[in-house]
Amino acid sequence: MPSRFLKLFLFLCSTCYLGPVIALANDAVDDEFAPVAGILESCEVCHGEGGASTQQQYPILAGQEFYYLYVQLKDFNSGLRADPIMGPLSSALDKESMQLIAKYFSEQKWPDTAYMNGDQATQSAKSVITAGQCVACHLGAFHGNSRVPRLAGQHPEYLAKTMLDFKSKARRNSPAKGSLLASFDDQELVDVAQYLSSL
Repeated sequence: MPSRFLKLFLFLCSTCYLGPVIALANDAVDDEFAPVAGILESCEVCHGEGGASTQQQYPILAGQEFYYLYVQLKDFNSGLRADPIMGPLSSALDKESMQLIAKYFSEQKWPDTAYMNGDQATQSAKSVITAGQCVACHLGAFHGNSRVPRLAGQHPEYLAKTMLDFKSKARRNSPAKGSLLASFDDQELVDVAQYLSSL
């Protein structure tokens, strides 16, 4: 196939694949977020429409705390929080773009994930939460506040990976959290993730 036809074929394929995603994003993005509309389209490929992720490995961004989202983008941008996908995607973002992206997702509605949890895991999780004094920052309902993220209703797979990454120091942008989580075994942290997702 001649080179020019191959390029045209690949372009048409990519347009057909991304077309519905782009249409959804454009419908949701008003003039305020127009400067980052293309970036939001990229975010929604993994994090779902409006940040309401349906895939457990990708966190829900819809309705998450603005400041937390902004700080995470800053940490990805600077390399303080390492990630093979988010690092390159955020490396070229300026402060204004990061704030717009964080604002957009923080203004979306948190989806109803409706996760369930067993009694044994619940008791284990509550013991860890009490020992770790988690409510001191994340508050009793685990809905977060202006400085800390919402954990209630987040995907359990993502929550467990996050805590285990802090524990192993694979994630380094909150050293105090890493030290705290290192005092619990892996299964206890998985139990906490399951419990928090069911709130």
